[in-house]
Amino acid sequence: METAYLTDPGKVRDHNEDSVIIIRNENNEYLLAVADGMGGHKAGEVASSIAISHIGKRFRELGCVGNKEDAISFIKEVVSEANVLIYRYTEEHPESSGMGTTIVMAVLTSEFLLFGNIGDSSGYVIKKGKLHKITTDHTLVNLLVKSGELTPEEAKAHPRKNVLMKALGAQTTVEMDVFDVETDVEGIFLCSDGLSNMLDDEQIETVLNENLTADQKVSKLIHKSNNRGGNDNISAAYLNKVGVEE
Repeated sequence: METAYLTDPGKVRDHNEDSVIIIRNENNEYLLAVADGMGGHKAGEVASSIAISHIGKRFRELGCVGNKEDAISFIKEVVSEANVLIYRYTEEHPESSGMGTTIVMAVLTSEFLLFGNIGDSSGYVIKKGKLHKITTDHTLVNLLVKSGELTPEEAKAHPRKNVLMKALGAQTTVEMDVFDVETDVEGIFLCSDGLSNMLDDEQIETVLNENLTADQKVSKLIHKSNNRGGNDNISAAYLNKVGVEE
């Protein structure tokens, strides 16, 4: 098992509102998470930090996430708790009104693999050398694509493609999408839209299949995203699954 994560402000933004983490608990279970914050007065970095810090703290406290049903409950519970923490922060700090964050996470054990997301940060698996997106973006354009009002090609260039329909901390309650994925994958990859907007799936897949260390792959993806413009903060978390440790 090889892991790496990295976050970078990009070439345009003057500060970084993303947060990212990878943790292994006492039972050799893994949590990967990426959060992309938003809001004025640097509040986005507060929101993403609250989310990642809380989720990471709760996972560290677990010796074992339990069975699949327990893990799904845990994912939904910690995200709901993080949502409340962010919402309360905005109530106590009016200058941060409107702040929030996306969240994408994965929990891997020897028995199962779960993904969860809110917003437009993305979760993928690498299976037989191919990259497959697991999560579904909660964006206006994705809603329009589903309804048939936009084609996927039109969505990529739409001026409102970054408008979110759902974010952590924006309302008192939020429902997280959870995905149950087969564990027969070679890797897990999470990223903020600062990376997925700069590189297409084929470009990401090519780098993840190169004969490089996990650190080198993540660094190369960040570098390529910056070379293509680096219009946003860029974050990635990667797990190269050579076999779950017993």
